[in-house]
Amino acid sequence: MTGNAYRERADRFARMLMQQAAWPAAVVVAANSLAPLAASARGAFETLPAAIALSVSAASAVAVLALSALLVFDALLFRLMASHNDEASGGAAVDGILARMRLKPSPSTTRPLDDRMAGTRRLLFKQRAALALFAAALLTAGFWAPR
Repeated sequence: MTGNAYRERADRFARMLMQQAAWPAAVVVAANSLAPLAASARGAFETLPAAIALSVSAASAVAVLALSALLVFDALLFRLMASHNDEASGGAAVDGILARMRLKPSPSTTRPLDDRMAGTRRLLFKQRAALALFAAALLTAGFWAPR
């Protein structure tokens, strides 16, 4: 794929990734800043199930934030791809950066844009699963807290 269609597609995907990385991270940060206040006021740390649920929510919050950071990194790589005129040179530029950063070895052939997008979509799914686990654990902690 060459020209404006390739560039527009990669840039549009990068914009979408930035949005999809930002809002779950903002939700987790906001919920984590408010949850301890509500939990201590209700005595949630006094029961074992609530304490376990809060621990699970904290671990899943870290996972959401880490996956959001990875999605931002991927978005920047897609922006780099969009800055090149064709898919081959954009993919080669990304592969070169990843090899210089020692994150991936240099491939013999460059992967197409669709394959790269599919890999990032799997990362996006993992972020959503971690966000769902976070929400479920936070709600469970509220359920088990004494009234």
